Amino acid sequence: MADQGQTSRSPGTFDTPMPRSLQLLPPWLRNQDFTEADLPYLHELLQGSFVDWFEKADGFPWLAGLFMVYHADGSCVAMRSGLEDGGFLPRSGVADHPVPSAVRTALDTCRPALSRADERESIFLRTWDALAVPVFARTTGMACAVLACLLPGGSAQAGDLKLLQAAALHYRNCLYRRFEQMFASGLLREQKLVHKEEKRRDTLFEVLRRLNDHSEVEQILSELLASLDKLYPNCKIDLFLSQDYSSMNERVKPLAFHENEMDLCRQAFLDGVVRDQRLNGFRRLAVPLSGKQGVYGVLRLDIPQSDLDEPDLRFLTTLAGSAGAAFEKAKLHEQANVLVGELRLINDLSQRLNSSLKLSDTFQFASSELLRIFRADFCCILQVNPDKSEFVAMTSNVPEMIGESFAIDYGFVGVMWNSKEPIILSDYSQAAPVPSKMMGVTDSRSLLAAPLVLNGDVIGAVMISHREPNHFSYDNYKLLQVLSAHLGLAVSNATLHAEVRRMVITDNLTGLFARHYLNERILRRQKRDASGSLILCDIDHFKRVNDTFGHQVGDEILRQVSQIIRSSIRDGDIAARWGGEELAIYLPEVGYDITGKVAERIRRRVENETHPQVTISCGMSEWRSTDERISVESLFYRADMALYEAKHLGRNRVEIG
Repeated sequence: MADQGQTSRSPGTFDTPMPRSLQLLPPWLRNQDFTEADLPYLHELLQGSFVDWFEKADGFPWLAGLFMVYHADGSCVAMRSGLEDGGFLPRSGVADHPVPSAVRTALDTCRPALSRADERESIFLRTWDALAVPVFARTTGMACAVLACLLPGGSAQAGDLKLLQAAALHYRNCLYRRFEQMFASGLLREQKLVHKEEKRRDTLFEVLRRLNDHSEVEQILSELLASLDKLYPNCKIDLFLSQDYSSMNERVKPLAFHENEMDLCRQAFLDGVVRDQRLNGFRRLAVPLSGKQGVYGVLRLDIPQSDLDEPDLRFLTTLAGSAGAAFEKAKLHEQANVLVGELRLINDLSQRLNSSLKLSDTFQFASSELLRIFRADFCCILQVNPDKSEFVAMTSNVPEMIGESFAIDYGFVGVMWNSKEPIILSDYSQAAPVPSKMMGVTDSRSLLAAPLVLNGDVIGAVMISHREPNHFSYDNYKLLQVLSAHLGLAVSNATLHAEVRRMVITDNLTGLFARHYLNERILRRQKRDASGSLILCDIDHFKRVNDTFGHQVGDEILRQVSQIIRSSIRDGDIAARWGGEELAIYLPEVGYDITGKVAERIRRRVENETHPQVTISCGMSEWRSTDERISVESLFYRADMALYEAKHLGRNRVEIG
C-alpha cells in the first residue's frame, strides 16, 4: 500500500479534489491504497466490486450492451448484460473472451478509448463497438482495472464514453468501499486472532500452573482432561497411556498397539510427534504426552475442523508436552515415595526377622507380613531339607500345606531350585506350566514366588497367591525379590542359631540333652506343673565293658541305651546324659505308677536289645506341688539314693526313692 496527499491525479485526466467520502475516512485508512505488489491479488476484489456496482446502479441510463471489468494484466474478471434480465458470468466463463482493442488501448495509454466494429477484430467483436475507461487507484494514480462496454456496432456515441467514465468513478467507489471493508475486516480478524492468542496463552499459563500444583498422577490426568473439556466442548477426548501405568479414570485407557484403530496413536507414541488425520468434517489428532525420559502416552482428540487452526495445534502440542513433564515429575515423585516406603519396609522387616532367632517365630512372622504387604490370600514358606533333597512347608495359612514335603524338582519350587529366579504368574487357570498343590488346593490364579538363596545355594522358597488373576504387579515382583534375600538371611541365621543351641544343649555322643538343659527344663516345669517324676539310670559294670571290649564298644553301648530310652518315652519327656554312664529321664506330670512302668520297660529292653549285652539299674523320685520343699536338687538326691539302693540290692532293678 502507498500513502499520498490530498489530491489524486490519473494520467490523461484533470485534477480532482478529494471526494468527501474519502475525507471522512480516518487518516490511517484513507492513506491505504493499491500498489503494483497488490495487483496479482485483486481479481476477486474487482469481481465482487463489479457485482456491487450493478446492485447500486438503479436509474442509471444503461444502454443495451455487455459490461465487463478487466484486470490490469488484461484478463476479464467479470461480465454482465446491461439489460434488466441480464446475468453475471463467472470469471471462469469470461476468461477466454477476446480482449477488445479499446481495452488494450486504455491499459496502454491510461485514457478512455473507443473502438468501432471492425472486420479485423475477432468474430465475437466484429459486430460491436467497444468503450473502455481505466479505473485508477485513488492516491497513487495507478490503473488497476478497466471498465468496458460493448454496444451494437455503429451505435456508440461520444456521450456514451462520458457515461462510462461516470460509471467508472462509481465502480471505483464500490471497489474502495469493498476494499475498506476487507481491510477493516482483516484488521478485526487479526485483532480477534491476537485476542484469542492472548486468551489461549493465559489459559495455557493457568492450566500449567494447576498441573504443576499437583504431585499425584491421577490429579494431573484429571486436570488435563477437565481443562480440555472446557476449552474444546465439541471435542471427543481420550487419553491412552503406556501399559506400565493404570488409571482409575475411565477416560484413561491402555495404549493397545495391536488394535487397528490405534494406528495413529501408535505412530505418535513411537515417533514422539503429532499425527493428524482428516475424517468426515473432523480432524483426529494424536498428540504425544512426552517428558524428558520418554513418551508416556497419547492424547487423542476428535475435533470439528472449524474449531481447529494452526495456533490451536501449537497450543495442544505445548499443553500435551507440559502435561507429559508434569506427569513424569509426579510419577517420579510417586516412585520415590514407593522406594522410600519399600526401603523402610525392608529395614523394618529385616530388624523384626533378625530380632527373633527362633526359626518357627521367623517363619510365622514372615508369613503374616508377606500376606499384609502384598495383599495376598495365601502364603507358604518352604525350607530345603538337604538330607532328603526335598522342600518342606514350614508355615502356611493353608492347613493342607503345613508339613508337606515336595521333591526338589516338583512344580514351582523345582523351577526356582534350578533357575534361582523369582516367578510371577498372571493367571494359573489359563497357563499352568507346572503342577502346584498350593494353587490347586486354594483355587488361586495369581502367583508370586521367590527362592531363598544364601551364598548361591537355594535354602528355601516363599510362595504367595491370590484368587483373582493379574493381582501382582512387576513392582511386587521386584519387591519380593529384595525381601526374599533378607528372609533367606534371617532363616539361615535362625537355622544356625538353632543348630548351635542344639549343640550346646545336646550331648554329642548319645544325642540326649545335656545335664544343664535338663536342670533348666525341670526348674521351669516345677514353676507351672502340679507334679513330675525323675528316673536315673546307670549301666551296670560299665568299667568292665570298657576294660573287656574297649572304649569304642563302651561308647556304642551308651548310644544303644540312649536310643532305647528315646524310643521308650513321650515327645514331651526329657532324656539327658547325667554324667559318664548315668542317664536321666524327666516325665512331666507323671506319678510313680506310670514312672515305674516306663523304667521297667527300659530296663527289660536294655537287657534284651543291647550287644554286647548289658543291664541297667534305675532309681526313681517324684515331686508334687503339695510337698513342703520342692527343688531340682532334692529331686535328684532322692533318685540318686534310690539308684544306690538298686545297685546295693544286686543291680538290674528299679527302686523308688
